[in-house]
Amino acid sequence: MKSFIEYPANSDFSIHNIPFGVCVFNKEFIACATRIGDIVIDLATLYDLGFFDDIKGLEENVFEAYTLNEFIELGKPITNAVREKIQQLLLEDSLLSKDERSIEDCFYDLDEVQMMMPLHIPNYTDFYSSIQHATNVGTLFRDPANALLPNWKHLPVAYHGRASSIVLSGIDIVRPCGQIKPADSDKPIFSPSKQLDFELEMAFVVNKNTDLGERISVAEAEDAIFGMVIFNDWSARDIQSWEYVPLGPFLGKNFGSSISPWIVTLEALNPFKTESPKQEPEVLDYLKFDGDKNYDIHLEVYLKPENSEENLISQSNYKCMYWNMCQQLAHHTVNGCNVEVGDVYASGTISGEEETSYGSLLELAWKGTKPLQLKNGIERKFLEDGDTVTMRAWSEKDGIRVGFGEVSGKILPAILP
Repeated sequence: MKSFIEYPANSDFSIHNIPFGVCVFNKEFIACATRIGDIVIDLATLYDLGFFDDIKGLEENVFEAYTLNEFIELGKPITNAVREKIQQLLLEDSLLSKDERSIEDCFYDLDEVQMMMPLHIPNYTDFYSSIQHATNVGTLFRDPANALLPNWKHLPVAYHGRASSIVLSGIDIVRPCGQIKPADSDKPIFSPSKQLDFELEMAFVVNKNTDLGERISVAEAEDAIFGMVIFNDWSARDIQSWEYVPLGPFLGKNFGSSISPWIVTLEALNPFKTESPKQEPEVLDYLKFDGDKNYDIHLEVYLKPENSEENLISQSNYKCMYWNMCQQLAHHTVNGCNVEVGDVYASGTISGEEETSYGSLLELAWKGTKPLQLKNGIERKFLEDGDTVTMRAWSEKDGIRVGFGEVSGKILPAILP
């Protein structure tokens, strides 16, 4: 496929992608959108001009909504048809390519729009599905000889997070305060976190509502997953390490998580499916799957201290995940837990086997014992005020590139009571 819109070969947003987001256009109106190269397309106006008239089930202009939820809920027969229609419209010599008036009405340069949170997120769950990350954390905080807890290879471990504190890329993150127990004290103190960290993750978005008692099987899961975003699960390690026993993360996690603004569909990622790691011991029947369920998505993390240069500090890949998305959703609902349109399910920190592929500063600096060396003589054990963390993700194969853009956030000083 070749588009009449020109874009560089390394663009995340090729004609093979067609992601979905929500934008403010002309500082006047909000609408759902897609993107090709650095051109953002107003889908609400494109609908009004009749370009989607032949898509059955799309009788109303759902693109006028302030979130993608209404569009996503239409289901894959319709959302896939819309995506394929947009691809056809963007081809060379298409009807739209010769319609200068419609192009003028619907097409905007990237710097002319403001990205919005693409979803209303009813619920958020964070998994713990990278075996290397789980092993590293178990080694750092528990017994290295028994780094993985007994249940880890039998089920996708997860906790329910805070949906209200998920923010869009570009929103600053205030350093959290909470209880911290110093190593040389038998009592906790109240303090800003001194061990603030990022977590490199991907997340998927659900496109359906289910009733209590209803399950989504591994085989049904892909039909229930609309697409994916990059996800940064900011973490205060010192607050987390004191509070997590016996019920798990709380204030060390719920102060903020960041997502990228464009949702990339599973259909755009289909060419990049890859074999899943072998799971031993054998999983229970409801977690068994057929075919390739992992995705080859290259991941990078950059750290930019204030008034300094950007540093590439990690290169990882989503394909190394031990538990895949289908297993995660099947396990989440096997007890009858209901899901809602727009729910976000994060992967957990994605770490590879090489030290340069670890997905958090906790691992990269090995709990502060091996400070990370940056440019200009700067080093980091954990994040400092003014630091900006940027994550980028893309897939590339046989001349086809599909990417997510980036998710970025800057750390602001704590607000003391």
